[in-house]
Amino acid sequence: MARTIAFADLKSLEGQEIGVSDWLEVDQARIDSFAAATGDRQWIHVDVERANREMGGTIAHGYLTLSLIPYLSSQIVEVEGVVRGINYGCNKVRFSNPVKSGARVRLRQKLLTVEPRAGGLQVVIEAAIEIEGETRAACVAETLALIYDK
Repeated sequence: MARTIAFADLKSLEGQEIGVSDWLEVDQARIDSFAAATGDRQWIHVDVERANREMGGTIAHGYLTLSLIPYLSSQIVEVEGVVRGINYGCNKVRFSNPVKSGARVRLRQKLLTVEPRAGGLQVVIEAAIEIEGETRAACVAETLALIYDK
């Protein structure tokens, strides 16, 4: 269940870890759906037989891994009083470890900065997608969002 934080209290949490999501399995069906949605059908993602033979199995697209951040984030924190939130971009994204089909991942978030912007707040979060049983994260990104209260 997501932790609830008051909009007015966000600034006081700068520099702190704000939570960790549940584990989510990245199975071949999810990888195939992402390939169909994006048109990225590179064999390392969708040709199970070849990937098993040449590299021990398929791997998830890096952008699939990145795209899990909003879903997993919703398990970590809910900001009370927000009426609208907009993904504003990323300062930095690194794919440092492939996610093998069938692996479980989770999101760990740290609130880096909270600054007034455009009538709301710009929130910068360090998002790390961790792989169960691995020491190196699959993806580390600085995400930016604009959030607005009532």
